[in-house]
Amino acid sequence: MCSPEEEALLRLEEVFSATLARINSLVLQPLLETTPEPSDAQGREGVRLLQQLHQSSQRLWEVTEESLHSLQERLGHQDTVGLESLLLLRDADRVLQVHVEYIESYASCVVVQAFQKAAKKRREFWRGQRKALWQLLSGMSSEASVGTALAQALHQPLAHHVQQYVFLLLSLGDSTADDLLCTPARRLLQDSQDVPVTVTPLRAERVLLFDDVLVLLQGHSVHTFDLKLVWLDPGQDGCTFHLLTPEEELSFCSKDPQDRMVWQWKVTQAVCQALRGKKDFPVLGAGLEPSEPPTCRCVAYTFRAEGRLCQATYEGEWCRGRPHGRGTLKWPDGRNHVGSFCQGLEHGFGIRLVPQASEDKFDCYKCHWREGSMCGYGICEYGTDKVYKGYFRAGLRHGFGVLESAPQAPQPFKYTGHWERGQRSGYGVEEDGDRGERYIGMWQADQRHGPGVMVTQAGVCYQGTFQADKMVGPGILLSEDDSLYEGTFTRDLTLVGKGKVTFPNGFTLEGSFGSGAGKGLHTQGVLDTAAFPPDPSSTRKRQLGVGAFPVESRWQGIYGPFRDFVSAGCPGDEQETLLGFHVQNSRELRKSQEYLCCERAQPEPCADRMEDVLDELLLHREPPALRECLGKALSNSLHPLGKLLRTLMLTFQATYAGMGASKHLQALAQEEVKQHARELWAAYRGLLQVALQRKGQAPEEDEDTETRDLQVHGLVLPLMLPSFYSELFTLYLLLHETEDSLYSQGIANLSLFPDTKLLEFLDVQKHLWPLKDLTLTTNQRLSLVRDKCFLSATECLQKIITTVDPREKLEVLERTYGEIEATVSRVLGQEHKLPMDDLLPLLIYVVSRARIQHLGAEIHLIRDMMDPIHTGGLYDFLLTALESCYEHIQKEDMRLHRFPGRWDSREHW
Repeated sequence: MCSPEEEALLRLEEVFSATLARINSLVLQPLLETTPEPSDAQGREGVRLLQQLHQSSQRLWEVTEESLHSLQERLGHQDTVGLESLLLLRDADRVLQVHVEYIESYASCVVVQAFQKAAKKRREFWRGQRKALWQLLSGMSSEASVGTALAQALHQPLAHHVQQYVFLLLSLGDSTADDLLCTPARRLLQDSQDVPVTVTPLRAERVLLFDDVLVLLQGHSVHTFDLKLVWLDPGQDGCTFHLLTPEEELSFCSKDPQDRMVWQWKVTQAVCQALRGKKDFPVLGAGLEPSEPPTCRCVAYTFRAEGRLCQATYEGEWCRGRPHGRGTLKWPDGRNHVGSFCQGLEHGFGIRLVPQASEDKFDCYKCHWREGSMCGYGICEYGTDKVYKGYFRAGLRHGFGVLESAPQAPQPFKYTGHWERGQRSGYGVEEDGDRGERYIGMWQADQRHGPGVMVTQAGVCYQGTFQADKMVGPGILLSEDDSLYEGTFTRDLTLVGKGKVTFPNGFTLEGSFGSGAGKGLHTQGVLDTAAFPPDPSSTRKRQLGVGAFPVESRWQGIYGPFRDFVSAGCPGDEQETLLGFHVQNSRELRKSQEYLCCERAQPEPCADRMEDVLDELLLHREPPALRECLGKALSNSLHPLGKLLRTLMLTFQATYAGMGASKHLQALAQEEVKQHARELWAAYRGLLQVALQRKGQAPEEDEDTETRDLQVHGLVLPLMLPSFYSELFTLYLLLHETEDSLYSQGIANLSLFPDTKLLEFLDVQKHLWPLKDLTLTTNQRLSLVRDKCFLSATECLQKIITTVDPREKLEVLERTYGEIEATVSRVLGQEHKLPMDDLLPLLIYVVSRARIQHLGAEIHLIRDMMDPIHTGGLYDFLLTALESCYEHIQKEDMRLHRFPGRWDSREHW
């Protein structure tokens, strides 16, 4: 049923709408029609202001009509149309703005005396309108001037209307409040008119405690507080206690301690009953002591106060008036946050959905949060199909991270590296799929800045200095045919300015270079054809990037969080924040936000697992148990060391796989792998020290450099090398492609020889030939038997490609040497140690029969990665012998079947 206030408001709007129409016809329209076009600037300004006032009056009439229509709808459909449908309540801001615009236009006209001037210019016209004009006014003296009457006619009705608005709306508010508070199921438990109490800071005139809400009446304002979201905090002075709510902190004071006790007891019991959903309210002083309401609760609430949570609805766990625990936060604009909260702020793991304004897409942030901002590791999937995986600080990308576009994007790209305050800064790698190039180097303020290396899909490599995303100063350019250019370039690696080209055949061209539209490259300079052919290592094997960015500082954004994790004592619940998720695939993270938030491992199990990890390290500190323990840790994606290794693998692949697979980056990659091994050993040592500290044991002493290097090369490097082997070995293949090609030709030619012919060809002494091992068929001749001599040594050497561990490869080589000597000893019938002159041709025979592909790449990788402890020992000697065999097989006389009469051992050893 509609209230009398609503009916009175309807009549008020009807009268005001009619009054505005009369003002428009009797005053405003005549003012504009009877005012001639003035010639002076002030007169024209007055006319403009009158036109503006007319427009404001028209908008005011339109809003009044719209308000009148909403009231009519409400009165005509009381059962289906609620009070909130009234324009004055639904769109109060717009109604207020229209009234303000009218008043401002009216005041401007008064200031420039527009009404007096208009009346003066057309005095006769307004004299005839005097009677109708005075009917609009009340209390106006008949002696008043026409100008004053015009001003009053445009002001007085509005002022009267606003006064009636205030009166009716306040009355409507009172009746509405009564309707809202007085419901059949609600019971009044306490009234401040019965037991006096003062509430601050709201200065409530009356306080009503119901069984579900607390109500404070302040003038015509009604403040209600859901008892499920009220926490009571006893005061210290005996006359005051405090109530905590989601948006207010209230103090209840009473001069009489007995009155305060009554209110405190009843509020406590009312909160307990509201949370339990019961109505059996006990009598004060009867029965047991009052129960205390739980501190932590699970309730839904919509925030009203201005701020970042305005109009947002939180549903989840609370503690002392603040979201605390797990919950969901939803804003009216479509933003949605599911995760952990602490003292009212997002804190811990959470998922935030942010809608894009222009499209039906969302940005999805699956991150760790600290005090309301993203901080720590996160995975962000943007509505633009870009994905960021990495670290944040204060809501911005900061530290190590990977930003990647969708593969099908028009301009695909991927950046792997360091960020600072939301911008690329420090060492990083960017792949531009559209341009077909990869940049490896330094960044600043989201631009390439400092030393850098560029690798293109066409095989061209560039090293130089960048400034503000542009190449500056001289640089080095290596083309696919191993030509070397030293000079300056354009953004597209076009030669420009002074420079020097060194061709693979040794010729040099020095001068000025340039290019024009349709003219190609042109130069003016000197071509020197008398120069000696350069050392192949100066161009074909030239290495880029070494020394430009020290290997120790390249990936500090990855090592740093691990050090922070160790320094903090390896807290289990901080593993994901500091070390990243153990899964990188969004599909593995699951699509469901609720699953991600509510079903993730709790801090307690995480802490238990971390304790198990540290205990495991303490139990396996001595070899070979340590080797097995480290191997399991590095292969486990949940282990801190395994997480660290996988992140390092990601950076290695981003730098050296695919487009970055350039032979000129082999040294850069090799030193990076060794540095990763050192960092992994340091990470293990850090975890071990934490484990000892937790058990109250003395920490281990610091290692010297020699001891550390022995552990890194002998223990860690063999365990982690498989993770980098594919990309690293590819670089060795490319670097030694020419030598391996010559070697393959030599092997192909030597494979055409039968065993006895090849042994004779290599000048192996006949008494060392293992003819007893040859089993002939009826129609087979000895001179035609192939691949039967020294078969055990050949099969043993072939196993060198079945492992990636340099030490195991050297052990295969040692066993091969043992098989050769064993075969010779069997032939001679006694143990026999081969002299150098006899060993080399026999080893060449075995190598030729083993037919190992890319032997040069294998040899150089073993040499670079083997433990320095073997330098000068048996392994070093055997590897040198294998290198000599490799070099001999490449020689032209081997490939053309022309062999020397005897081996000169001094040539090779």
